[in-house]
Amino acid sequence: MLNIGPSEILVILLVAFIVLGPEKLPEVGRLLGRFYLELKRGIKEVEKEMWTEETERKKKQEKSSR
Repeated sequence: MLNIGPSEILVILLVAFIVLGPEKLPEVGRLLGRFYLELKRGIKEVEKEMWTEETERKKKQEKSSR
């Protein structure tokens, strides 16, 4: 997806630790995790809606061509 390797992740975590400190880091991690899950759910919902609309449109086209 983003093509981030282990060394890049380590640098990001180190910078986050320095900037946020050990008290805020777990809280921010949980917040980012929740955001990621909500984003995934939203994307899946949009994909499902698009798939449903496409299927309905194809069915209408098949009925009208008969």
